Formats: sequence, C-alpha cells, structure tokens
Amino acid sequence: MKQIRGNTKGLKPEQLKRLENLHHRRIQPRDLISLELARDVSRISHEIQRQIGLLIDRKGRIASVIVGDHQSILIPSLDSYRIDPGRLRGIRCVHTHLKKEPLTRDDLNDLALLRLDIMAAITHDEQGNVLLCHWAHILPGSTDHSPCQVREPLRANQLSISCSDLIQALERELAQSRVALTARNDSERALLVSITTARRHQAEDSLIELSELCRTAGITVAETVLQQSKSINPRFLIGRGKLQEITILAMQLGVGMIIFDQELNPSQIKSITDQIDLKVIDRTQLILDIFAQRAQTKEGKLQVELAQLKYLLPRLVTKNTALSRLTGGIGGRGPGETKLEINRRRVRTRIHHLEKQLSQVQRQRQQQRHRREQRGVPVISIIGYTNAGKSTLLNTLTQSKVLAESRLFATLDPSSRRLRFPRDTEVIITDTVGFIHNLPKDLIVAFRATLEALSSADLLLHVIDISNPRHMEQIESVERILADLDLMHLQQVRALNKIDRLSRSAVTRSARKLIGFPICARDKSTLISLIEALSEAVQESRS
Repeated sequence: MKQIRGNTKGLKPEQLKRLENLHHRRIQPRDLISLELARDVSRISHEIQRQIGLLIDRKGRIASVIVGDHQSILIPSLDSYRIDPGRLRGIRCVHTHLKKEPLTRDDLNDLALLRLDIMAAITHDEQGNVLLCHWAHILPGSTDHSPCQVREPLRANQLSISCSDLIQALERELAQSRVALTARNDSERALLVSITTARRHQAEDSLIELSELCRTAGITVAETVLQQSKSINPRFLIGRGKLQEITILAMQLGVGMIIFDQELNPSQIKSITDQIDLKVIDRTQLILDIFAQRAQTKEGKLQVELAQLKYLLPRLVTKNTALSRLTGGIGGRGPGETKLEINRRRVRTRIHHLEKQLSQVQRQRQQQRHRREQRGVPVISIIGYTNAGKSTLLNTLTQSKVLAESRLFATLDPSSRRLRFPRDTEVIITDTVGFIHNLPKDLIVAFRATLEALSSADLLLHVIDISNPRHMEQIESVERILADLDLMHLQQVRALNKIDRLSRSAVTRSARKLIGFPICARDKSTLISLIEALSEAVQESRS
C-alpha cells in the first residue's frame, strides 16, 4: 500500500512529512494504539481539520495512513489482507472524529462488511488532546440485527487492552460458531438472494428451483432473501444498504458464499465484490458448475468448458477482487478450471479452438444421423424440464440403467437405446439434457450440437412432471427453448409423469387439459397407452 492514502490536497509540506512519519511508527501488539501515537494523530487531525485513519496490522505496524475530510475517511482496498470463513481481516482501523461523536453507523458497517479486527474512533478537545477512544469489534454468534459489540470508551491511559489476546479469542469464537453451524453437513453453505421485478409467487418459485440447483451442486442453503423492486439498478442491481444487511446476515449464519438468482453482469459483480469479502456467484455460474461436475464424455466436457469461458471472458475486465471470487470451488471448477486465470487473448484463442472441435463433433453427429436415416430406423427424442423423469422413463422402456436421480441435471450426456414396439417396429430412443427456466445462453450455444440432434428426430416425447405445482411454467420454458432451436414443427407426444403423487381426479383433469398420457415412469404397467401412441405416431411420421 502507499504510505498516505486519501485527500492530501492543500496540505503543507511539513504536514505531509508528519503524516509520512506516522507510517514508520510501531506499537505494542497488546495496545489498541499507543498513547503517544494517539496524541500525534489527534493533533495533526485537529490542525488540518480532517479525519485521519491508521490501518494497523497484528504486529503493530502502520500499514496505511488515510487522510479523509471533516466527517469521514475512505478505507482503501484491503485485497492483500484476504480472509477465510471464521477469520477476521488481520488489520484494525483507528481514526479520528472531529466532533467528539462516538462510532457512526458507517464505522460499524465497515467493521462488519470488511471483517476488521477492531474499529476505533479517537476524539480530542480544542487543543488536540485525546479525550476518549470509542471502539467496537465483531460479536461472534450474534443473533440480533447487529453483528458488532460497541465497548465502553477508553480514556487516554486505558489504551492497552491486551489487543492480540482479544482478537485471538474472537477468532476462536468465530471458528467455533462456524463449526457448530456446519457440523450437520460438510458441504459449503450459501445465502440465496433474489432482487426482482417479477410477481412474488414467480420469484419464490425461482428461488425454490435455485435451492434445488444448490442441492444438486452439493451446497447447503442457509437462508434465502427476496426483495421485490419496481426497477432494477442496471449497474449495481442492489443498494448498498441492502447489501450490508445481506452481508451481516451471511456473517451471522456462517456462510462463505452468496448466490444471486439473477445473472450478474461484469459491472454488477465488481460493485458487489468491492464492498464485501464473500464469494459471489449467480444462477448461471451455478448451473455451469453442475454441468462441469456431471460432464462425462469428451463432447460434454468440451461443451461445458466452452460455456464456462464464454461466461468468463467479459468478466476478465474486472479486477482480481471480482475475478478471484468467480473462480475456484463451487462455480469455478470443471474442465476449464485450470484455464480460468489466463488472459483475454488466450481465452479467445481457447474458445476458437473449442468451437472448431465442436464443429467437428457436429459433423460426426450429422454423419451418424444420415446413416441412421439410410437404415430407416425412426428416432424418438425424450425432452422435458430437468428432473421430470426422462432418464427413469428411458430405463423402464428399454430395461437399461442410465443414471436417474431425483436431482436437477442428473443427466447431461445424451444416451441412446433401441426399443422394439409391439408391432415389431424398432426405434432408437434418446435421452437429452434437461431444460430449465432461464437456461444460460452460453450453455444453449455450447450444447447446440447436442440439441440440434433433436431436429432429426421423427418424434419428440415431452415428459412433464404434473405433480410439480410449477409444471405449466416448466412446459412454457421447454417450448420456448424448442422455439429458439426452431423445433416446434416436430410432432410431440406428452407423457404426464408422477401420477402416483396425485389423486385420480387431479390426473384426469391434467390429462384433459394437457392432452397427454398419464404415467408413472417407474411402473411399466402405466406405459401401455403411451407406447401405443408412440408406435402409431412413428408409423404416421414414416408414412
């Protein structure tokens, strides 16, 4: 850091020299600040009528001298003092107040948001003599609105407070609180946030789905925060006051990550990560992470890496503060993980290389489809919202063992199996990646080679989870993606899955409304009508 930060304009050379000399001072680690140093800072502050702040590390060294205005100081970037969950920053801020006021709300917010060891404010009289030192620290395990504890002010002769022992004790309590919160689950904990103009029930449904995505990614959701707004700030998305509330809540819950339900653009990521020291990702990055975990084939890994790099490229313009919270662990792993710290030029080169490889994959798929068409084997592609039961249905129809889990995106790499209908008609039935509300654009582009395989299908089997209260919105999401891929002209048969979770009357109403075939994908006896409909539809498409 520079020796002097902030507003030095108008200061005399001798005043600047005195400020520079402060930087070379050291104090005993047990002292909040030494009496001699507190006197010197107070006198200079009184003389220039500006607040002066000192950032002091745990060895008693002055890391930075900050010159503010008559009512505040601006704490510079503390990136070199990175912290882990359960730890404090490793630096404390001691500054002057000109009007004999105690710690302000901004002081306490900075203490909490920056996770400082201690925040202190020195007041002085009309001659610049030290009166009181107001101070506060983070309060581990706090359950009320404030995560800070304001202590009794110290007089000039009380500044030795066993500071190092206090900080170590606070960190032990923070670590114990975090262990207690995560004892039931070893997964990473996150706070989910939605700032939206949508109707409340739509926003709540989206947050429920985001929670399911977290479960798939192995993340424990500690809490959700929903804020409805008439308009969204295109640059910041969220106000500083609300961000402070969220950060304080995250600290109280012992979480190390905030996940936004809305996609964050580069400037929004920077504005948020400039003010808090938690990992910040969005819905898109979470989905990319899930795909990175589940891609098994070479093609799938290429597609995921391409999507990751296309997402990252515009965000490489941000400083390391934002970028470092985009990479590593949840939201930053997968096939492209080792390439996430490279520069923009090399990312573009890698993207171009991946696109060439995927173009070759696309040509190979087209050749395979052409050979199938020559052999005259009909193709049925199973489509549907993620976790609707597509893989389970494929397994039951073909007596195979494709991975089927009650998780979003359990299937990523497409699977194909042969199926013989009762009239001795043989077809190829293909399982595809599940669709989802607001499927990231970069993923649609990256998986175009896979999704375009649907265009050669003779029939689309649309699996719908009618037990899901949001199934109508899910149908709309699937059909919107089909429209984007120009595939709405293909014939569809609807399989209304999970009827075992509904009453008979509810199933009848859904079948009438959606014009589909009620099934339980696990129960072969419920598939008879569906199989007959598929057989007839294939025969019609080939005639």
